[in-house]
Amino acid sequence: MMLVSRVPSVFKSSSSFKKTSWINLSVKSFSQSHSTHQKASGLTAQFQGFKLPDQTYKVTLIPGDGIGPEISESIKAIYSAAKVPITWEERDVTPILVNGRSTIPQDAIDSIRENTVALKGPLATPIGKGHVSLNLTLRRTFKLFANIRPCRSIVGFKTPYDDVNSVLIRENTEGEYSGIEHEVVDGVVQSIKLITMDASERVARYAFQYARQNNRPHVTAVHKASIMKMSDGMFLQACRQVKEDFPDIKYDEDILDRVCLRIVQNPAPYSDRVMVMPNLYGDILSDMCAGLIGGLGLTPSGNIGRDASIFEAVHGSAPDIAGQGKANPTALLLSSLMMLRHMGLPHYAERIERATLQTIAEGKHITGDLGGKASTKEYTEAILKKL
Repeated sequence: MMLVSRVPSVFKSSSSFKKTSWINLSVKSFSQSHSTHQKASGLTAQFQGFKLPDQTYKVTLIPGDGIGPEISESIKAIYSAAKVPITWEERDVTPILVNGRSTIPQDAIDSIRENTVALKGPLATPIGKGHVSLNLTLRRTFKLFANIRPCRSIVGFKTPYDDVNSVLIRENTEGEYSGIEHEVVDGVVQSIKLITMDASERVARYAFQYARQNNRPHVTAVHKASIMKMSDGMFLQACRQVKEDFPDIKYDEDILDRVCLRIVQNPAPYSDRVMVMPNLYGDILSDMCAGLIGGLGLTPSGNIGRDASIFEAVHGSAPDIAGQGKANPTALLLSSLMMLRHMGLPHYAERIERATLQTIAEGKHITGDLGGKASTKEYTEAILKKL
């Protein structure tokens, strides 16, 4: 297998891009997909939930740690006021010990598996040996292969840029976050970066399908193949192969360093595109892009798998302000709107989104992290009034 490390310069688009709703996660099946890619394309998630007798959908709610329960209550209040047809099934994911290892309680796993969709608040993972990341455990348990991070400027909310509208899609199961590391000898630790053709092709196909479904004409693969010639070279090879099935989508490649530099200088050229990348790069670049629009408190996120999808706030659990009524629920709320669109309930998502973005733009009832003085309850009530 020949791995090509040569990288073309980034394509600069001069076309304007109309701002749209946050995201449409459900990708349609494409009959033109080549048979050798059926395995990868079959893993793009469609909502598989079902209505209860009362005509509502059951969704697993994981409030999380720290400020998680407070912001989850805000979402529940807003959904109740908007009459969203959802029945929440709350589950605690506080780790339990099984055979000497910490893991997620089985009833939480069973709930997500049955409902096929979940909304998750922030989870805290202690730093140190023996503590397993619950976020990583959830991604592995449900094979959530793609992390979707839209970064869009909010009209009226002052930031250095007002034209950010990019979508980052991150491979979610391997790379440097494969969890394969060990101490070789005292003072020497080895960590393995795992890249496979199957996982790379799977996330690349999802990125192209997402771009087509959401009217984004351009996909950029972000990489470090100039240094990681075999691993990132394989990732690029997968992207190039998938590109052949999408002649209507522009495709190029760019090095991570250069993307970071250019996007903070001028994010406008990236506003028509989907950027797809391996795990670690996506973790870094998506948080950097969040800074362009006001921070992680305004950034939604979704983790997509074939059999289940989990939508979450990606900010921390903020234990220092937990229980003080200072928490900003926007990231979790916007993530829940991604969830509604994934479930085929866009009308409810659009209504709540309008009320939320108007409240932020007005600036009268926003939380301290956004430059205001409102409490969590006051901010939530301001949104409720606009509903």
